[in-house]
Amino acid sequence: MNVKLKLLLPVLFLLFCNACKPEKTVRIIPVADFFKSLDKSLYSISPDGKKLSFVQVQGKKQNLFVEDLATGTTEQITKFEEKNIKYYFWVSNEELIYYKEKAGAERFSDIFIIDRNGDNERQLSNNGRSRMRVLKEKLIDEKYLLVSSNRRDSSVFDVYRLNVRNGKMDMAARNPGNIIDWFTDSKGNLRLATSSDGVNQTLWYREKENQPFKAVVTNNFKSTFKPLSISEQNPNIVYAISDVNRDKCALVEIDCNKGKESKVLFSNDTLNVVDAQYSSSKKKFSFVICETWKKEKFYLDSNAKKLYSKLDQLLPGTESRIIDRDIAENLYVVRTFTDRNPGSYYLYDVKKQNVRKLSDFNPVIKESEMNEMKPVTFKARDGLKIQGYLTLPQHRNPVNLPVVVLPHNGPGNRNIWEYNAEVKFLANRGYAVFQMNYRGSSGYGKNFMAAGFKQWGGKIQEDIHDGVKWLINEGVANPSKIAIYGTGFGGYIALNSLYSSPGMYVCGGSNSGVINLFSYLKSIPPFLTPNLQMYYEIIGNPVTEVDYMRQASPVFHADKIQVPVFIAQNPQDPRSNSGEAIQFVKELKKRNVEVTYLEKEYSEFSPQGEDVRQKLYTALEHFLSNNLSGK
Repeated sequence: MNVKLKLLLPVLFLLFCNACKPEKTVRIIPVADFFKSLDKSLYSISPDGKKLSFVQVQGKKQNLFVEDLATGTTEQITKFEEKNIKYYFWVSNEELIYYKEKAGAERFSDIFIIDRNGDNERQLSNNGRSRMRVLKEKLIDEKYLLVSSNRRDSSVFDVYRLNVRNGKMDMAARNPGNIIDWFTDSKGNLRLATSSDGVNQTLWYREKENQPFKAVVTNNFKSTFKPLSISEQNPNIVYAISDVNRDKCALVEIDCNKGKESKVLFSNDTLNVVDAQYSSSKKKFSFVICETWKKEKFYLDSNAKKLYSKLDQLLPGTESRIIDRDIAENLYVVRTFTDRNPGSYYLYDVKKQNVRKLSDFNPVIKESEMNEMKPVTFKARDGLKIQGYLTLPQHRNPVNLPVVVLPHNGPGNRNIWEYNAEVKFLANRGYAVFQMNYRGSSGYGKNFMAAGFKQWGGKIQEDIHDGVKWLINEGVANPSKIAIYGTGFGGYIALNSLYSSPGMYVCGGSNSGVINLFSYLKSIPPFLTPNLQMYYEIIGNPVTEVDYMRQASPVFHADKIQVPVFIAQNPQDPRSNSGEAIQFVKELKKRNVEVTYLEKEYSEFSPQGEDVRQKLYTALEHFLSNNLSGK
């Protein structure tokens, strides 16, 4: 017998046995179980570490609660009947500030302050159609908050001192028209600003608030420059994440007096820094976070390494993220998760060296019923390496499977390793779920992101197409059972793929997806107009690149789509042109294309979104089942 054949026989036998092995029955988990609203969330510790606050769902409403950590008693401090909390924080040991959402206007909210026992609630702002953001979550002189607001001019944000005692707002800095962001130091002093001319961004600095700002450094928007904090020892030093003069982001120091980078705190030619943790009490950086297929910490402080090592001992087999702490850094709120487990919230006590579980993110999900999110890599037709993730259905041989391609929202986002309810829901229904970080995705360096500019209808689509072909060639995907579905920009990619890659997909779906790039650019809110030229560089110019914009806009290509389409949208979404979407649906139906159309009363990500999620994913389940026969 041929020696090679003799060596291969055991391998072939194992493959034959696996292929013939009967597949186990998988429990179909109810839609509602995957997409439950959090019972408790937004945990926060008072600055002195004596109180723990959280938001709890009561029916379809949310209310704010405060627990006394010494006695264990909990008190409800808000009693909402109609509206929900969008965000809140401790402004002192005795007071909290919260943003209350405004019905039907997801961009807007009003700001309230309330004592920790629920007394003395009062409204600090009624924003009408303006926006307000707190720049420093700390009271100045026991009564002022520094906030930015576009109430004077909808296109720009000025800075105000908001008196929380009487609600009066006094202007602290008037926007000359080009400032797109403001920054304070640890004491709440306004020290930095960023301006934009549409393409180039400039960092402005002043040592003291009574001094004028001076320009420090200017960079093209294609370079990342993200200020993190101002040194407390050296007031002219700014810490930032930057990829200026390099491809991958690093943690650096900028000397504002000299106007240049003075020191690199962490860099790596193959790793991209996506975040860094600064300790206010220790006045130093604890670690940086780099991301490849998973996020990884690189420690700059031995005490931080000991802290996370202890958390790993107490919470084994999970990823840990610290989401809040007291000023002394003795108490921490910790969020855990894996790619198969939604995770839990814990309170970690440094002195006692123990953790107390606060709540589960979704207690009905069983880790044993979820499959892993595996990293994959393939090469696009021009040789560019594309990375992503593949989640297989449980107890199915990874051969000839129905597939749902799930392009991410963005465009400047990326898929990450995490528990993703949408992915697990689709895998539970028998589909392999393919997520790829096509060119233009963040986290892979400046050059990779720039490779996606003005390629929304070009090379990005080619990356998606090449990834699906790779999955077919690997034997995982059944070429006659492939669907594509996405949300936002992912929905745009899905619709675009149906006519740019004819014959590849048996159906496609879009949730709140862009269908017309011209309308999308027109919907950019006034306060983002300084960045309009940047959007033209990334997406395309609606005046000088009309042909490309039309080619890349699904609304103009209803006549080329031949397969069933799923479309969901919220008519109240300010970035969505519902009239165009309805007309698009009508054009498809005229040609007898099967369309499932769903209008959402709210965004599925809003506090009222549980019913919306139930309807959305039930409809999507039926749509995919009818067209893929995945079971």
